[in-house]
Amino acid sequence: MIETLLLNFLFLLFPILIAVIFIENGLTNFNKYLFILLSSVTLIFCMAFPVRLELGYIVDLRYIPFIIVALFGGYKMAFPLYFTLNAYRFFIGGDGIFQSLTLSTMVLILVPLLSAKFLQQNSRGRIFYAICVTFLTMSYYFFTLSFKFSKLTSEFWDLAFYTLSTYLMAVFILMALIEKINSNLKRREMYVQAERMRDVSHFSASIAHEIRNPLTVTSGFLQLLNESKTITAAERIYIEFSLQELERAKTIVSDFLTFSKPQSENMVFSDFEKDVKYVENIMQPYAKMNQVKILVRFTNTLKTTYDENQMQQCLINLVKNGIESMQDHGGMLYVDVTERKKNILIKIQDSGSGMTREGISQMGKPYYSTKQEGTGLGMFMVYSTIRNIKGEIKVKSTVGKGTTFLLYIPV
Repeated sequence: MIETLLLNFLFLLFPILIAVIFIENGLTNFNKYLFILLSSVTLIFCMAFPVRLELGYIVDLRYIPFIIVALFGGYKMAFPLYFTLNAYRFFIGGDGIFQSLTLSTMVLILVPLLSAKFLQQNSRGRIFYAICVTFLTMSYYFFTLSFKFSKLTSEFWDLAFYTLSTYLMAVFILMALIEKINSNLKRREMYVQAERMRDVSHFSASIAHEIRNPLTVTSGFLQLLNESKTITAAERIYIEFSLQELERAKTIVSDFLTFSKPQSENMVFSDFEKDVKYVENIMQPYAKMNQVKILVRFTNTLKTTYDENQMQQCLINLVKNGIESMQDHGGMLYVDVTERKKNILIKIQDSGSGMTREGISQMGKPYYSTKQEGTGLGMFMVYSTIRNIKGEIKVKSTVGKGTTFLLYIPV
């Protein structure tokens, strides 16, 4: 019996092992399909090698991958496993097909409903959720199984206790491994981002000032030339295009200079009210030009230490991106500064074009931008600034409906 259960547990480790070795960049669409396939194979192997009891029943760990996938992936990822489980159970035949169908249907309907709440939890919360769901699922299973016994003997209670204990222990170990893998991936990403930040900082410090001077001189001469009365209309258009491109080059250089500045030149101890008001005032003309109205709500009383210039630039970048995402149809941009559990929460919400899940996962990486003319340095600066004050950024977005940035800043 123990050997068979260990074999089942080895099957459960198979998808996790493959994920550690091959799936390095999170769950892309291809990786999701691969993970569903691996979980389905695991489920089949668990059913193919069950523990056969003297009572005439079999025990296996088939519901563990089903429950974990349903919690992490919701209905879209749970349904293929539901179909696989019941198809193979029908293929095996024998007693208990209807009971297996009933239990798996209940899991399919109820467990994915908890997926959104489950994913919002921290690491310990997700482990606790998975254990509770498993406990309730298997308790229901043995409740329905009890009706097949005329009398509940000690053998039945032994079966229930050992099966339930095995399930809970296996779920705990698997969830702990999954959370550890996720933690390692986040740490690796933070390390890579820190390396990128250092490279960009060194690069910006060495060339930004040298580039800025000739850009300023060239822009000045072009503006003088643009005021001349001897140039043709076509030539004036070329000059205007050149000035626009020079202005964009200046913006890129300014972003580079932001990275090269140390985080100690303009440190303040404040509640962000002054900075939010400053950003609102300077961005109002740009917002009106794009038929966007900025609404600010400030209810924060907490204060923290931060670099004022970098934080203002960080907020400007986020507000500017929100405005540009609504420039085709206009709309409302909400800036809400509140406090939550000893954190200052800055919420910036637009109703623009939104982003895909893959786009959100790439946010903050240098040179990645959702805008055709974007450089990606603006959002890189935002993430770097918040990370430097030990903060956290969460992004919620729906394509066609808008994006919400949540900045959690500890005090």
